[in-house]
Amino acid sequence: MSNPQAGKQMPVGKAKPGKKKTEGAALIGIDVAKDVDFSEWYQQVLTKGDFLDYYDVSGCYILKPPSFFIWEEIQMWFNQRIKRMGVENCAFPLFVSEDVLQREKAHIEGFAAEVAWVTHAGKSPLEKRVAIRPTSETVMYPYYAKWIRSHRDLPLRLNQWNSVVRWEFKHPMPFLRTREFHWQEGHTAHLTLDDATKEVRQILEWYAGVYEELLAVPVVRGRKTEKEKFAGSLFSETVEGYIATTGRGIQAGTSHCLGQNFSKMFGITVEDPSSKEGEKKPHLNVFQNSWGLSTRTIGVMVMTHGDDRGLVVPPRVARTQVVIVPVGITAKTSDEDRASLYKQVQALEEILKDAEIRVFSDLREGYSPGWKFNDWEMRGVPLRLEFGPRDAAAHKVTTSRRDIQGDGGKGTIAITDLLKGVQDLLDTIQKDLYNRANESFTSHRKQITNWDDFAPALNSKNVCLIPHCLTEKCEDEIKEMSARKVDDGAPEDERAPSMGAKSLCIPFDQPEGLVKGETKCTNPNCTNKAEQWCMFGRSY
Repeated sequence: MSNPQAGKQMPVGKAKPGKKKTEGAALIGIDVAKDVDFSEWYQQVLTKGDFLDYYDVSGCYILKPPSFFIWEEIQMWFNQRIKRMGVENCAFPLFVSEDVLQREKAHIEGFAAEVAWVTHAGKSPLEKRVAIRPTSETVMYPYYAKWIRSHRDLPLRLNQWNSVVRWEFKHPMPFLRTREFHWQEGHTAHLTLDDATKEVRQILEWYAGVYEELLAVPVVRGRKTEKEKFAGSLFSETVEGYIATTGRGIQAGTSHCLGQNFSKMFGITVEDPSSKEGEKKPHLNVFQNSWGLSTRTIGVMVMTHGDDRGLVVPPRVARTQVVIVPVGITAKTSDEDRASLYKQVQALEEILKDAEIRVFSDLREGYSPGWKFNDWEMRGVPLRLEFGPRDAAAHKVTTSRRDIQGDGGKGTIAITDLLKGVQDLLDTIQKDLYNRANESFTSHRKQITNWDDFAPALNSKNVCLIPHCLTEKCEDEIKEMSARKVDDGAPEDERAPSMGAKSLCIPFDQPEGLVKGETKCTNPNCTNKAEQWCMFGRSY
């Protein structure tokens, strides 16, 4: 690993006027509390934690190695699973002609304001402007029509790991709302709706696995309402996260069944396999799916686990899982004793490396152990091992967990048990991070049946499960009724308590207590009966 201090960090802006800085914060550390100024805290943990840097094009960011490593771990985990399913990776061009883009009007309408156009080559205007893909349905599907000639060509399952551009005009937010973002987009074609539906659910489960197994972030699985589903889809399924500090939901990943909408538009058909010899039946339009997961995953992880000292990275995706810091070296320490201690530190490092634990020995000169502790805590390294002359004499290492502050996170491991002790501790940290986040999310999902309780629950940083009729008009009313007027110039997170609630999903796990045909919709202005429990919340 290269020197973690190499390169100059982007200066982080001062705390906003009126926002109190954290007292006693080290000069190199996070100087704004997470629950005091969340937006400023988020920017600081990302830049000071070495996850990203700002680029000179607004809304675009540089993903530095520690954050991109997380994306690579997600890629590897997800690739293993989709390839077993028969999905193959490919690469389509990032440009799409205007004619092709406009072929599916309902679909592109959702992206129209965000499409970036190439209009010139050098100083010469292009004869026809070309769009930079906001998503690849219209890029790929003309070629699916060319390649799929028989039911024997099905299923066709392709996936791309790429970046797309959506020229957002809202307040940009690293990883969550950016003009260019990295993602994977799967596009598949099937003979039957049943086959397509099964795949939609399997992909959704793997998206949930990315969050729960890798990032230690709990999610709720569900289906989007008709209002919130992907434009042009038959239905959309989603995993929804929750940011406790702001009390807001966040769409974490979506898997869409497109039905036959796009196959009819692009002429993707096959002969009917039930046709007997000599019998002519109409060709069948294939059923299609699209599914995508982006680097938003990293932002959700940071917001969920980070604290006032910086990043907290789950061990399974941390570029550095363990850092070893030599301690007890003073000006009186002889060169021979120093060299001996460093040699023992490197021997400990090799034991862990041989077991494929990602470990780094911090032997940098000129920095005190305390400074190094703060630095690695800010970077979110899950486990710190301290090793000095006293530890050497006692044949042990001192441990410090990143996720638990103070003496509660301290411990020791005998050198003879080093490998197992470290592995067990990393597993425990991973589980504890998930359990704490899950407890928080569970306690902030409130079942509401009385409208008068809805806004107060939102204001207490909850998401709300309500009996709902699932009509678009009613959703619009709920959003309007739960909003308070706010100055549009206010920063994004300061507006959050005033924004209206939208439907996040219809959870697959439905609570009891709703009787179809009897239970009323929670909206007091709605005369419809409730169809299902629907989760509403303020959201990113």
